[in-house]
Amino acid sequence: MNAVTTAAAHAPQLNRTADFPILSRPLKGRRLVYLDNGATTQKPSAVIQAESQYYEQSNANIHRGVHWLSQHSTDLYEQGRESIRRLLNAGRPEEIVFTRGTTEAINLVAHSWGRANLKEGDEILITGMEHHSNIVPWQLLCEQTGARLRVVPVTDSGELDLDAYRALLGARTRLVGIVHISNALGTINPVAEMTRLAHEAGALVLVDGAQAVAHQVVDVQAIGCDFYTFSGHKLYGPTGIGALYARYDILKDMPPWQGGGDMIHTVSFERTTYADVPQRFEAGTPNIAGVIGLDAAIRYVCGIGLDNIAAHEHHLLDLATAQLSSLPGVRLIGTAADKAGILSFVVDGIHPHDLGTILDTEGVAIRAGHHCAMPLMTRFGIPGTARASLALYNTEDDVTALMAALRKAQKLFGTGQ
Repeated sequence: MNAVTTAAAHAPQLNRTADFPILSRPLKGRRLVYLDNGATTQKPSAVIQAESQYYEQSNANIHRGVHWLSQHSTDLYEQGRESIRRLLNAGRPEEIVFTRGTTEAINLVAHSWGRANLKEGDEILITGMEHHSNIVPWQLLCEQTGARLRVVPVTDSGELDLDAYRALLGARTRLVGIVHISNALGTINPVAEMTRLAHEAGALVLVDGAQAVAHQVVDVQAIGCDFYTFSGHKLYGPTGIGALYARYDILKDMPPWQGGGDMIHTVSFERTTYADVPQRFEAGTPNIAGVIGLDAAIRYVCGIGLDNIAAHEHHLLDLATAQLSSLPGVRLIGTAADKAGILSFVVDGIHPHDLGTILDTEGVAIRAGHHCAMPLMTRFGIPGTARASLALYNTEDDVTALMAALRKAQKLFGTGQ
């Protein structure tokens, strides 16, 4: 049990369901119990209103107009960049690049930094619990450059084999890609220690923070990573918006990866010169409303306090883990000592997809499948899991509803007791 989990047992529980309009709607005649937060979180009224207000009162393109609406929209957009800088404790706002999300941010690094710096014989080191978004871009890059992809193994408890990680680091390692919190297991990886070891080997480090920023305090300077990525829709913000943090000394030397408006300084048919960072990586009209919605989401979670959110979710994680473990025929996949609020499990005699369908009839929304982590499922010898993932608006009643729905599913399939 980690320190946050211990504190969670004594922490006051949050009561924020009223902030999320969708949670008040019934689902199939039942109260909605939303436990698919690892896929996307629901949106508080503050975020919905911020986007609506932008379109009603401020809509204009940014960075280009001299009229008031354009300048005002630009201010709101750049305010969002500063909010992310504070959220991640980045050193300067120029280190924040807006993207469509984690996937695009990783692809940006692969296409820009990767193609400019990797060559045949170089190695990229990732882990066996990565999301496909932190696997496929590196595979494509290896095909293009002749670099080699290597993988840190995962233990039976769902933790990284750090001895193997140390052994895999070497003179050829140019980049390490690590998930901060596994979306399929909930494992919280020791990214600061892994970053330190990678730097000692001369490698840069990219951390996939998609599952981390909504659930705990993230400090990129304390981690020491070179790149950090996240998606707004997992942080109670809109879809189609996210960010890449990159150390300024690295980012300023990276070439553009998309061409178009607002990423240039001058254009002629003979030669184009590029804007300074971060605009160099934000070609075209961006998702301005998405940035404003994300800014509102960050203000919302910071107003509650990420430490308070972590304690609340760990309390529910402990409660749900104990109750799931007591159900006959249920096996948890991922039992790391340091976990976030994700429970992946299999139930004897019931395919995860069937289980998800039955739970849906009870108003309980979970995720079933491989969770975009097919190599990890192969590691555990299963096609997929049922996954219940927690958020700040979940309650003890939601855990109770999940357990009741699971017992009903077992009864329908004639399993359990």
